[in-house]
Amino acid sequence: MTTVVLADDEALLRKALASLLPLEGEITVLAEAEGGEQAVQATLRHRPDVLVIDLEMPGMDGLDAVAELRKERPDQVILMVTRHARPGVLRKALKLGVQGFVSKSAEPAHIASVITTLHEGKRWIDPDVSALAVVDDCPLTDREIDVLRATGEGYSVADIAARLHLAEGTVRNYLSNAMQKTQTRTRHEAARYAREHDWL
Repeated sequence: MTTVVLADDEALLRKALASLLPLEGEITVLAEAEGGEQAVQATLRHRPDVLVIDLEMPGMDGLDAVAELRKERPDQVILMVTRHARPGVLRKALKLGVQGFVSKSAEPAHIASVITTLHEGKRWIDPDVSALAVVDDCPLTDREIDVLRATGEGYSVADIAARLHLAEGTVRNYLSNAMQKTQTRTRHEAARYAREHDWL
């Protein structure tokens, strides 16, 4: 029997998975979470075999939640569910030790089999997700991507510096480099350009 915590802000999808996964395999859903912070709390409380977490959630997203969780549970097995894995995001998730990626459009039976695969200590990346990650022509460094992501979420330079534990001057340097590489005039244009090219 494999125990899981499900985290997704789309209630309909989350509820459907919670009811379908136990029918598809030897899976018990211990808890559901509708955001990143709740996902971290539920995982620390219930200690599931596998955390199934959506990449894109408001507030603390899937990547932020995984980074937070790694501090307390470095060996937690994680399956990330996504609509569109951008190369930069996939790279970052793999660096954080995410063991599996599945598409949100996957059948519940497939998701159940991937959960079992991960619980057995193996890895899994859906072919359509990995194909996107291979096509990587992004000239930005990981830190430049981080500051552009935060810019795209509307944070000021001071906020970004605080969030990423950097000096404001360092943040400005990263933004300046990113603007040069994207040949844009403002940091918001650079963030938009990077997002349109699936680099964030």
